Amino acid sequence: MFRSLLLAAAIGLATGSLSSAALAESDPEAGKKVYRKCVACHSLEAGKKKVGPSLHGVVGGVPGVVEGYNYSKAMKAFGEAGTVWDEAALDAFLEAPRKAVKGTKMGFPGLKKAEDRANVITYLKQATE
Repeated sequence: MFRSLLLAAAIGLATGSLSSAALAESDPEAGKKVYRKCVACHSLEAGKKKVGPSLHGVVGGVPGVVEGYNYSKAMKAFGEAGTVWDEAALDAFLEAPRKAVKGTKMGFPGLKKAEDRANVITYLKQATE
């Protein structure tokens, strides 16, 4: 299972990567609007979990380690494998969560538009520093 998680992560990161130009041109205000799709399950407030874990400090953080949240074995293994939620990892996960981390509990189908993913990542970086 561990090997398949690493392979899925590598494939997701290789195919879903945002270009640095897309991130440079991203709009945090547009990202705030995209984030509305996330707000029912995720808080930006440190330590405040909902259905999903808090996203405070997610950019640059390690998957599966927010204290007080019961992650799936798959997400814990994803983080234990050395993954960091950088732009590329977030992009791949936000595009297709269940493809990027097979076995994740997150039921969200993903954000298909690269522009939406870039915008929400930029918003998360600014809103949760």
